[in-house]
Amino acid sequence: MIASNDIPSRTNPQETFVLNLGPQHPATHGVLRIKMTMNGEYVTRAEPVIGYIHRMHEKMGENRTWAQFLPNTGRIDYLSALHYNHAFVGVVERALRLEVPRRAEYIRVITSELNRISSHLVWWSAFLLDLGGFTPLLYAFDDREKILDLLEGVTGSRLTYCYFRFGGLCNDIDDEFIKGTRAFVAQMRPRLKMYRELVTDNIILRKRLEGIGPISAEMCRKYGATGPVIRGSGVAYDVRRSEPYSVYPEFDFEIPVFPEGDSMARYLVRMEEMAQSLRIIEQALGKLPPGPVMGKVPRVLKLPPGDYCYAVEAARGRFLVRTVSDHKEIPYRVKLRTPSFSNLSLYEEASKGMMLPDALALLGSLDLVIPDIDR
Repeated sequence: MIASNDIPSRTNPQETFVLNLGPQHPATHGVLRIKMTMNGEYVTRAEPVIGYIHRMHEKMGENRTWAQFLPNTGRIDYLSALHYNHAFVGVVERALRLEVPRRAEYIRVITSELNRISSHLVWWSAFLLDLGGFTPLLYAFDDREKILDLLEGVTGSRLTYCYFRFGGLCNDIDDEFIKGTRAFVAQMRPRLKMYRELVTDNIILRKRLEGIGPISAEMCRKYGATGPVIRGSGVAYDVRRSEPYSVYPEFDFEIPVFPEGDSMARYLVRMEEMAQSLRIIEQALGKLPPGPVMGKVPRVLKLPPGDYCYAVEAARGRFLVRTVSDHKEIPYRVKLRTPSFSNLSLYEEASKGMMLPDALALLGSLDLVIPDIDR
C-alpha cells in the first residue's frame, strides 16, 4: 500500500499523463468518468466527472402527483429499488399519519431484504470480475435469479420494482412465495459458506484487498459516506437501528462492522450482511401476521403544509427523501439524498498515491450505482 506522501517527489514530465476512465469503460460500471492524473503508475489525482445520465428526478417529482412519482424511485438505484419505494411511501405516510397494516410492514421487510441480497450479489460478481475472476459471476447470478423469480411473482417486475403503495402494498403474497422464500433461505446459507471457501479465503483476493484503499471513520463522516463503506471503517451506523423504521425493531439481527477500513473490510461487511438478511427474512416469515395489506388512504393525496423526511437503509447506505408540501396534489419540493453520491465523493482523497490496479479495487469496493449519483 502506497500512502500519498510516498509518491515520488520529483515528477518526471515524461511520466506524467492524464488517464480517462470512462465515460464508458469496463472499470466504471456505467457512464462515470474519472479523470486520473498519473505519475508513472501512481495516482496523483482522481477527479470524478458525473452528470452523463442525469435525469432530473427531483424536478420530475415537482411536476407530478405523489402517486405518479412513485415509479421513479425504482429507477434511481435500480439494484435497490424496493428500499427506495419504501422511503418515498414512508415520507407520505408520515406526513398523512397513515396507519400501515402490520402484515404489509412484514412483507415490506421480507421483500426489501431479498432485494438487498440480490443487490449485494451483483456487486460481488462485478467486483470480482474487476479483479480478474469470472467464475463467481456465474454462481452469483444463479442465486440472484432465484430471488428475481420470487419477487417477479408478487411485484410483476424483475428489476425496477414499484410494489409498495401509500398505506400498504399493491397485492398480498401467496403460499407459493412463502414456500419459495423459505427454500431460498435454506439454500443460500450453504452457498455463502461456499463463497467463503471459493473466494473470500482465497489468498489472491486477500492480497488484492487487504490493506488496500484505507478509509478512516473521519473521512467517512467528512464526506457523508454511509452503508457498508462506513461500517467497514468501524462505525456501526445502520438506519434500521439508528433511525428505526417499519417493523425492523422487532427482529433480532446484527450490524456487521469491521474496523480495518480497507477494501477487504467493506467486502466482508457485505458478505456478512447477506447472512443477516437471511436471518431477518426467516424471522419475518415465522411471525408473519394475518390481515389486510392496505390501509385507509385518501382518494386525493394532499400532504399538510410542512417539511417531511424519511430515511431507509438501502443496499448502499442511507437513502433519505425530503419533501416540502404546500397542501397541493403535487410536491412543492423533492430532495433525494442518495448514498452513492456521498460514497463517491471521498474517492479523490482516498485514492491519492495508490497504484492504478489498487485504485480500481478501491473503486469497486465502494459499490457505486451511477443513476444513484446522477439522479
